[in-house]
Amino acid sequence: MRLMILKPLPCDPAEETRLNRIWNLACPEQRPCISTAEALREQLQRQEQLTGCRILILAAIGETGISLELMAMLREIRLHDGCMAGSIGALIVDGAAEHSTKSVGKHIAWTMNMAGCLLIGRPLVEGTGSLMNLQVLASRWQVSPEEAYVRSARELLQRLLSFEKPLPGGRKLLCLHASNKKTSNTLRLWGKVRRQLPEEISVREIALRNGEIRDCIGCHYDTCMYFSRKASCYFGGTIVEEVYPALEECDALVLLCPNFNDAVGANLTATINRLTALFRRMPFDRKYLFSLIVSGYSGGDIVGRQLVGALNMNKSFILPPHFALMEMANAAGSIEQ
Repeated sequence: MRLMILKPLPCDPAEETRLNRIWNLACPEQRPCISTAEALREQLQRQEQLTGCRILILAAIGETGISLELMAMLREIRLHDGCMAGSIGALIVDGAAEHSTKSVGKHIAWTMNMAGCLLIGRPLVEGTGSLMNLQVLASRWQVSPEEAYVRSARELLQRLLSFEKPLPGGRKLLCLHASNKKTSNTLRLWGKVRRQLPEEISVREIALRNGEIRDCIGCHYDTCMYFSRKASCYFGGTIVEEVYPALEECDALVLLCPNFNDAVGANLTATINRLTALFRRMPFDRKYLFSLIVSGYSGGDIVGRQLVGALNMNKSFILPPHFALMEMANAAGSIEQ
């Protein structure tokens, strides 16, 4: 699979000075880039130009977190439905402020995914203005934050180029939800989806409504590692006794997410936070993430991007193309329409 690089021109050439330096050190080999929306449009008008390849997006967003050329390129991608079908993607976002790199990264990843692109686990390398976000890695590797930036970018490129989809044969699906069976449109939609799954797929559902789901309290790293080695967590309970073993065994995770105030519900959020102990012991980068998101009004994409950040970018789940099925339904049972 060929490598395609999208590197939108910044509003001010000075905004990409550091990104250029990092990228040149991470990838000394000169590789052609698509840098404008017009050039991207020309590529997309030639059928299949961004399909079946490996795609890396490099974005410099300056102090404002806004790149007009990036937005224009994302617009072209959205206008050409399925233009990244069969492709595998990753991204690097560089900013001059202490914010926006992650939110812009989620926006880019969402657009790529809805265009048919698979995102590898941990597909984002970001550099904030001070590189404070890389201090932990720098300390672990005993290098400067900028050297950690280069090393992270180089490692991301290597993972993108070497990534292979898990071999066919995985048939274990874990579904997590915290919904009421009598009233939940999200559960009704899942019922319709589940009936369409091939018989050879084994499905396990775990309801997180019963019992108290305690949220992560941010234990010290050594404490978390102590429990992690025992495949456990400080609080124990349903998450340790049921969710952890099921997640270890499954090939894909499905989250049923009714949209509560444009956010993932409290029990599911707590569960995601509590996965850290298990994540420290075993990788999730060979497991797929899917979601069903039902909104009473709008905002399903906000919930979807929250899942991208929490589970694809942070917890390393693979994001398959079109990972989220989104619908709108308000009154109980209206999803049936």
